[in-house]
Amino acid sequence: MRQNLIGTWELVSYKVEEKETGNFINAMGPAPRGRVVFTPDGWVAFNLEGSNRLAATTDADRSQLMKTLVAYIGRYRVEGDQWITSVQTAWAPEWVGTEQRRTVTLNGEYADVITPWRKMPNWAAGRLSRSIIRFRRAGNA
Repeated sequence: MRQNLIGTWELVSYKVEEKETGNFINAMGPAPRGRVVFTPDGWVAFNLEGSNRLAATTDADRSQLMKTLVAYIGRYRVEGDQWITSVQTAWAPEWVGTEQRRTVTLNGEYADVITPWRKMPNWAAGRLSRSIIRFRRAGNA
């Protein structure tokens, strides 16, 4: 799977499911955007942002923008159907130095990704949730 991940992937959809209720949270809005890039030498850069983000003019605005962002960089490895990132930099300092596991199913030009159940720093108010993400391999445009 490692060889098949290498390259740039464009975000298609991003859903967040709450474990306790099974409800889906509209955490990133109807049209989030982003990319994940896997390099041949073992680096991954992951940057996703929510819909309709506007330039911040106040500290409160900047704080709100953090709720619709997921970004990290680190070294990755593949174990079975998972990619594991040893996070070196992140939008959320508590992620630095952790390992982030993602289960991946590759199907043609698509990669379907599911996170483990976890407490995210930017939504679900400390409740367990998981992200269900779809990427499409980016073209050469």
